[in-house]
Amino acid sequence: MMATPLKTVLVGYGSVAEKMHGPLIEVCEGLSLHAIVERSGDRCLEKFPNVKVLKSFEAALSDPSIQLVVITTPNEFHFPMAKAALEAGKHVVVDKPVTVQSVEAEQLKKLADEKGLICSVFQNRRFDGDFMTIQEIIQKDLLGELVYLESHFDRFRPELRENWRDEDVPGNGVTFDLGTHLIDQVVLQFGAPEFIQADIRKQRTHTIADDYFDITLDYGYFKARVTAGVLVNAPTPKFLLLGKKGSYQKFGLDVQEAAFKANEKPEGEDWGVESMDRFGTLYLEDHSRPYPTVPGDYRIFYNNIADAIHSGAELKVKMNQGIQVLKIIEASFESSQGKRSISRAEGQW
Repeated sequence: MMATPLKTVLVGYGSVAEKMHGPLIEVCEGLSLHAIVERSGDRCLEKFPNVKVLKSFEAALSDPSIQLVVITTPNEFHFPMAKAALEAGKHVVVDKPVTVQSVEAEQLKKLADEKGLICSVFQNRRFDGDFMTIQEIIQKDLLGELVYLESHFDRFRPELRENWRDEDVPGNGVTFDLGTHLIDQVVLQFGAPEFIQADIRKQRTHTIADDYFDITLDYGYFKARVTAGVLVNAPTPKFLLLGKKGSYQKFGLDVQEAAFKANEKPEGEDWGVESMDRFGTLYLEDHSRPYPTVPGDYRIFYNNIADAIHSGAELKVKMNQGIQVLKIIEASFESSQGKRSISRAEGQW
């Protein structure tokens, strides 16, 4: 018998909540989008007419029917809100990064463990089609022994925006934003690096927040480079994977992102399926060919959260993984400022 869907509250109603979290929760059979905390106005009713609109975070915590709290506020509020929700006996999902400081994330993990509650980080890009394709290629050993991975997330946004990510607040900038995703993917697939070397910069005129990073994760036998910038107005590969038998190159973002922005509901078997003209290319010694992209599926994340709460399924995104990513980000800022490499022992990731 299907368990009763968990009543879920979405805290904050910015773009990522409206376009992504809300629709994903709405289509998850194990969850019910019960309420949204929107302090000013009730714009959320235009897209989610059946939700309860709450005017304060405290109102969400005091509602005994709410079981899961999803936090999509600016990064500086992640820790105090997640801590308060756990203390109120609620399960918690926090949009990445889970906190601004790794020590805060460690406190959340300890609190969740003590209370027997779920606390997880929305690392949706583990379920990007291109990254899942990289995982498949590695699993099938199509490229032989691997020597290098290059992972880009480039954009062209030369003008500063009226957005907290470009303001002088904790957790601002592109490293906490996109770096969290790219580092998480690499560490998920290859484990913790032995060394990191980072170059983090502010490239736009008058910018306060970092808007470029180039971070090398060194495994000795293998090197991964993750990079993102906002002044890139030319095509760069999303992924380039090199091995002793060949290479794989992929351009373009996962198709789910454009679908969410177009207000398409994440439903059906064709969700996340990429057209052939967008496939990456496998370059082997005697030939090259398009390699089909594994369909991406962000729905996996919330389905797993529901299963973990309902039946004790293992979490796909664990707090210790979020802590590890934060420690690598902290070490990356230290590396960039000191213009030196940081070892795993020194960074304690």
